[in-house]
Amino acid sequence: MNDSRPQRLELSPSAAYAGAVMAVHATAAGCFLATMTGYAGMALALLMLALGAAAARERALLRGSGAPRAIDIPVSGAAAVILASGEAIAVRPLRGVGVTRHWVALGPGSLAGRAVLVTAGMLAPADMRTLRLWALWGRTPGMGSRRLRP
Repeated sequence: MNDSRPQRLELSPSAAYAGAVMAVHATAAGCFLATMTGYAGMALALLMLALGAAAARERALLRGSGAPRAIDIPVSGAAAVILASGEAIAVRPLRGVGVTRHWVALGPGSLAGRAVLVTAGMLAPADMRTLRLWALWGRTPGMGSRRLRP
């Protein structure tokens, strides 16, 4: 019996991911302040903090029209990220360090796409397991195995 059905994984905001994004950008801002003197160093540090806030807002807190809202995995196995604007972008898993128990990195399905990082706090544990299984094996629970023709 094949219980094939598409999967829709709804994303939720992650404060831990937002904090990590801001910490990295604050460190970069500190590096600008430590190595550059005058107004240029201060301006670059402020711009780096603003960039971090914008990235954390859209990518981790899921606010804005370009923020990811859900991941659709149809029976065919080709996944798409649904953005807040309603646009769907094709994604593929990045294997190796891109799939861990803490995150799944999704690369663009085409040259014009964008990457999405899904952290463990953005999905329920069962949904995160489903996404990791899809990223590693190209299938989710319930998809069944594909039979080879004789």
